[in-house]
Amino acid sequence: MNTTSKYLISIVGPTAIGKTALSIKLAQHFKTEIISADSRQFFKEMQIGTAAPSPEELAGAKHHFIHHKSIQDNYNVGAFEKDAISCFETLFENHDVAIMVGGSGLYNDAVTKGLDYFPEVEPSVREALNKSLENNGLDFLQNQLKELDIASYNNIAIDNPHRVIRALEVCIGSGKPYSSFLNKEKNKRPFTTITIGLTADRELIYNRINQRVEIMINQGLLDEVKTLLQYQKLNALNTVGYKELFQYLNEEWTLDFAISEIKKNTRRFAKRQLTWFKRNENTLWFDYESDLDAIINKITENML
Repeated sequence: MNTTSKYLISIVGPTAIGKTALSIKLAQHFKTEIISADSRQFFKEMQIGTAAPSPEELAGAKHHFIHHKSIQDNYNVGAFEKDAISCFETLFENHDVAIMVGGSGLYNDAVTKGLDYFPEVEPSVREALNKSLENNGLDFLQNQLKELDIASYNNIAIDNPHRVIRALEVCIGSGKPYSSFLNKEKNKRPFTTITIGLTADRELIYNRINQRVEIMINQGLLDEVKTLLQYQKLNALNTVGYKELFQYLNEEWTLDFAISEIKKNTRRFAKRQLTWFKRNENTLWFDYESDLDAIINKITENML
């Protein structure tokens, strides 16, 4: 494969900004296929709350990694990296361009840059940390991480217990800071990535998010969540739009408050997405209402 003539167009940006619509238009223009890097849209049981492409949108271009897994499957970013690279290798046999779209920064980077690799750690370390979380709370683990690896404490999603435990198990299991394993030499990719970012004024992004949540509710999100209530402890369902409605169904919150929390937490998620994607200095940013031809012209310029 001639790596210089194969291009991945990666479309990034905050939730509700219009990435799906743009990806389909670009796929149609370049006569190619789309890979989803949205980790929530992998799961077939989660359709409304993940804003997965509609049947009409799926018919507009061939998609990969949409609803191909169950919430009960153990699927993670490492498995996705392998599957996605394999899929691209097949695509590039017949296409010079492929499209990737999604707001999951870690999953996007796994494809475009490769993952950091960590040493094997005895399972007993994680078991002990899970027990510590249960007995002592997240604050205790956060302080432990602060002592062992201040760089990770300052940079990871410190309010996410899974991320805190992952960093701690590497620190404890290897005797070295989790952060020391980051940003090492990665595998080179057999394609050139051109990243297109969509954005808008923050207030407009937040208004679009609020509108999308209302649309999801009207489409039957609550009924979808009801069917998943028995699985609420699964990691796949510890996500915005689902965890808040579980609180309502468990009679801990009112429905109005749960919906307001979905909006608030989605706005916070969008803010984190922008922070993540803005770190890539090579991203070509466009206003969400930009003319399609202008985006295509910029992509074509970067292929020369």
